[in-house]
Amino acid sequence: MFRKTSVPEPVDFSNLDLDRFKDGNDVGDRQDNYGPLRKASQCSLLSLDEKRYRWWLPASEMAKNTHNPIRKIVDGMKLTPNPQKEMIALSIGDPTVFGNLKPSQVCLDAVKAAVDSGKYNGYNPSIGYLESREAVAKYSSCAEAPVEAKDVILTAGASQGLDLCIMVLANRGQNILIPRPGFSICKTLANSLGINCKYYNLLPDYNWEVDLDDLQSQIDHKTAAIVINNPSNPCGSVYSKNHLLEILEVAAENYVPIIADEIYANFVFPGFEYHSVASLTTEVPVLSVGGLTKRFLVPGWRMGWITIHDHGNKLDEVRVGLNSLSTRLLGPNSLVQAALPQILAATPQSFFDETIASIKRNADICYKTLRGCPGLKPIMPDGAMYMMVGIDIDKYPEFPNDMAFTEGMVTEQSVFCLPAQCFTYPNFFRIVLTVPEDKMQEACDRIHDFCLAHYRSDQHEHEQMNGANHIK
Repeated sequence: MFRKTSVPEPVDFSNLDLDRFKDGNDVGDRQDNYGPLRKASQCSLLSLDEKRYRWWLPASEMAKNTHNPIRKIVDGMKLTPNPQKEMIALSIGDPTVFGNLKPSQVCLDAVKAAVDSGKYNGYNPSIGYLESREAVAKYSSCAEAPVEAKDVILTAGASQGLDLCIMVLANRGQNILIPRPGFSICKTLANSLGINCKYYNLLPDYNWEVDLDDLQSQIDHKTAAIVINNPSNPCGSVYSKNHLLEILEVAAENYVPIIADEIYANFVFPGFEYHSVASLTTEVPVLSVGGLTKRFLVPGWRMGWITIHDHGNKLDEVRVGLNSLSTRLLGPNSLVQAALPQILAATPQSFFDETIASIKRNADICYKTLRGCPGLKPIMPDGAMYMMVGIDIDKYPEFPNDMAFTEGMVTEQSVFCLPAQCFTYPNFFRIVLTVPEDKMQEACDRIHDFCLAHYRSDQHEHEQMNGANHIK
């Protein structure tokens, strides 16, 4: 078999002895003067009009640079549940896992109607059906930040929305700023494209508000965007209007656009108010990412969207770029798209209220129980589906870090929480609040027992040391 390809800038192989590659040696493993060949890749080798002598199919650089930090950490954990106790997983951010939180009948009926109509079995426009984008525009609009259909790009879940936003704003070698602690998807997406991530810190003692000085210090001439996640995964925080204005002031001073991860929009507990980032600025360009996933309890339907909030036509090229990038996958599922107008317009407020009430009851159970655990510091969330719990790790000498601590909870109590190393924040763990209430209480009681068994106070340590000295 012969194949010939051309390379725009061919590498000079005039002094290369091709016979060296006929013996089956792996070019990619050589550490000699053939480094240029490795960099030129297989295509460059074929440009020499020579036939192949062996199979050599390296993965792309994008594939090699794609890593899921959560999966890597979890796969490396020793998770052997106590066989005497039922496993309770408080680790999975999927509200449908236990079956206690179900989508509304409106959602189900809307998709059934789309299927039965027979009208939505073909390809759809890459940015989404017009009527579906109009529905999202109406759903997302407010007086301070009106949205039209032309401002909406439909995506395969919020994760694809974030992917498109990062791709359209940043180039290889630039950076985006992401929160710490924060969900890892943006790092996974950016690093695969050769885009760097820089972290700005959130402050646990101030209910996870942004450390504004740290945010300012991270911005440089290569910063392409600031990612804000509000309400937050993993923190469950909901930013006040004033705090969002403070963040926007930093962005405006530095002429940096914002990617607003707002998949938990309006998912807030009673007494708190959600403000979209775009509703608070007439200066900073904002790409907002939303979707059905969490609020409508249908993560597997993979329906998300981007809304473009432009001020002064700053995003003209970006708007064109998003339309171009959307053609890579030709839009999300046509049936769910077709159901969007009915889902967004007709889902009753009572459905959302009942979901929030269930999550809030679990948050109350969790907070009340865990704040009585020695060495733990739960931080009460304001919304979303999560609670972060701090560990005074020095009081648990058997466990060097949060990963060992959570492994121990699985081994002894069959309760699995994600160590906050998954969110680049040591000595915390995250609890998902979507389980049935009886399981929530049972899990928290087990965590309490685990803490009592392993906590070592200063006085206890002092008595142990005195006992050891006495024996000597």
